[in-house]
Amino acid sequence: MKLSIDISMYPLQKDYGPAILDFIARLESHHPTLTIRKNTLSTQVFGDYDVLMDILKNEIKTTFEALDTTVIVMKLVNEDLV
Repeated sequence: MKLSIDISMYPLQKDYGPAILDFIARLESHHPTLTIRKNTLSTQVFGDYDVLMDILKNEIKTTFEALDTTVIVMKLVNEDLV
């Protein structure tokens, strides 16, 4: 099954930019397994459901372990919207 996810990340710290860029870079390191589109409000990630969820599980955990408090908002669609 294909999956499309819209992700917004909000590190609750003054210097939030590097944390967001690091998270996106880690997602991009999984290319070509994932397709990623970035804009100023969110990042869209597309791929196989099982692969994508495993990657996100690990990358979100890495982020939560590295930062004090971070909010991540995701919208998931069980369709390939690339």
